[in-house]
Amino acid sequence: MAFFSVLAAVALEHMRPLRHRLPHYQLYTRFILWLDRRLNAGEYSHGAIAWALAALPVLVGVWLIFSVLSGIHPVLGWVWNVVVLYFTMGFKYFSDTAEQIARLLRAGDLDGARALLVDWRGGDASEFSEDDITRVTIEQTMTSSHRQMFGVLFWFVLLIPLGPVGAVLFRCASILSRRWVDSRGRFGVCAQRVFHFINWLPARLTALTYAIAGNFEDATFCWRTQAPTWPETEEGVVLAAGAGAMGLQLGQSIKIGNETVWRPELGTGQSPEVDGIDSAVSMIWRGLVIWLVAGLLVVIAGWVA
Repeated sequence: MAFFSVLAAVALEHMRPLRHRLPHYQLYTRFILWLDRRLNAGEYSHGAIAWALAALPVLVGVWLIFSVLSGIHPVLGWVWNVVVLYFTMGFKYFSDTAEQIARLLRAGDLDGARALLVDWRGGDASEFSEDDITRVTIEQTMTSSHRQMFGVLFWFVLLIPLGPVGAVLFRCASILSRRWVDSRGRFGVCAQRVFHFINWLPARLTALTYAIAGNFEDATFCWRTQAPTWPETEEGVVLAAGAGAMGLQLGQSIKIGNETVWRPELGTGQSPEVDGIDSAVSMIWRGLVIWLVAGLLVVIAGWVA
């Protein structure tokens, strides 16, 4: 059931991609920011309580709906899996944005590309050059593919007896770790630790996927030698492997406002050109096909056995 749920969700997301921020994500963001304001006294325990309040009710609700629908008919439970996967993944959302930034860069519209990049990832890109926009867009595409697709699919399949709970767990943990990373004191430490635990294996599977889809030797070399230098270890694993697989240099210093922010160098070869954005999307597509083929082989093996 897991394979056909994933296949149906991927097909649905391809035919009817979600191109705007969804209301339930916006509502959830307001809720966790409200928890931050009300519970954040700078202590680790407060962050742990807030994490439980932000995640557990959602997970229990998703599981209860799956249980009720499956009890009525298994097909209804399968439909619920597909629907939740559809709303937790976002491959076309970020790939279309990346490709639109590439089109703006080719047209020479740097201001439009900067504005779209800021709308996508936040932060300040007012001083970004074309090379900066290209590199950061490729990085954002790779990290989004992991956080909004590969990691979601891994946990969905792993916890398939609970329906789509795994997919929702990964997305909630990812959102909480990002939203509370700059919270006062040790409030956000729990969210960071939980996501580190949840993300450790999926990040390495995503890196392995990039290695298979691209230059395997360079990807694994960069993974081993460069990933530990990145501020977020799991993100470094994904980016280093992706950069090595594509034969590109990512990372490097960028200018944010009036300050130059140093970042480790990732990958090999030359700095990417605009076409590298499309190449990154293509590599992610190949990676998704690899996962689908692997899932199909498991299904066939089960039938034969």
